[in-house]
Amino acid sequence: MRGLRNIFRLGLKELWSLFRDPVLMVLVVYTFTGAVFTVATGVQTEVRNAAIAVVDQDRSTLSERLRDAFLPPEFQEPELIALDEMAPAMDRGAYSFVLQVPAGFEADLLAGRRPTLLLAVDATAMTLAGNGTAYIRTIVQEEVADALGTEAAAAGQAATLVPRARFNPNLQSQWFFAVMQVTGNVTILSVVLSGAAVIREREQGTIEHLMVMPVTTLELMLAKIWANGLVVVGAAVLSLLLVVEGLMGIPVAGSIPVFAAGAGVYLFAVTSLGILLATWARTMPQFGLLAIPVFVVLYLLSGGVTPLEAMPEPLRALMQLSPATHFTSFAQAVLYRDAGLALVWRELLAVAAIGGVFLGLALMRFRRTMAAAR
Repeated sequence: MRGLRNIFRLGLKELWSLFRDPVLMVLVVYTFTGAVFTVATGVQTEVRNAAIAVVDQDRSTLSERLRDAFLPPEFQEPELIALDEMAPAMDRGAYSFVLQVPAGFEADLLAGRRPTLLLAVDATAMTLAGNGTAYIRTIVQEEVADALGTEAAAAGQAATLVPRARFNPNLQSQWFFAVMQVTGNVTILSVVLSGAAVIREREQGTIEHLMVMPVTTLELMLAKIWANGLVVVGAAVLSLLLVVEGLMGIPVAGSIPVFAAGAGVYLFAVTSLGILLATWARTMPQFGLLAIPVFVVLYLLSGGVTPLEAMPEPLRALMQLSPATHFTSFAQAVLYRDAGLALVWRELLAVAAIGGVFLGLALMRFRRTMAAAR
């Protein structure tokens, strides 16, 4: 009981120190409000307001119908340009897409020949290029089918595919980015706050005071873990309720309490990692340089941005040792698919096991740091 009281009181000290640090408090608030909103609304994977031009060498009824088929909000109003303007316009980045309709296109189509359309795509924006190309291909196919007539169009199509998207029926990128930004920010902020707590003790000289207190190194570490973890979990839950659901109107299908419980287990692992990194740094700038590549890799390769299936096999196996990979799988299952603990306990067990390893390494390094300060 004495050890639990020490952990509780030291944790209250950590909370008091955090609340008195205006820079870190602004970071916590912005990370789970402004950062979530701006990323979710600013980063788009679907086609929106794409600039398109048409080189119409056919000047037929069908080519005019093709121009009129590109409508907002997916596309801007198409501009009609000459063939010799096509390459310079693409070089300037004036258009994302330029559709070239060759001379005699409609006549060749009605005569049963298979004319070819050229679509020039600015692939520097890869997501827009891929999705926009699929949009334009569908639009052209529909307009050509209408021009040929329903019987001729149906002759080459033996079956119809009707897709049904689950968990995000309208395929809106905001639904994905908002929730994934919250889970990604949990990783980043947990590492920063826990590491900053250790660096702050060293820079302010209070680590010497802690060494003469009747507390153990493990109690000091656990106090920092629960205090900083409580702040991050609370901020993440409020972000889901107030920003994601309230401000942005994005439904969260799963249980917030289940997510909070899983986030608590994850924070045990990530805050231990933050303390471990802080034992190698002497100042906050050093800690920042050390932590940035760590949480960037954890975030980008966790499976939230790029599917694990798309990664090379050795890298996919290596990322199974990262707690962020298992937490991302847990968060997606709970928040998107309303999974219960019976379905996600394996991910939580893996996170807890990895966190135990981080805690052991951090405890060993933290004891050495305390001994060096004597």
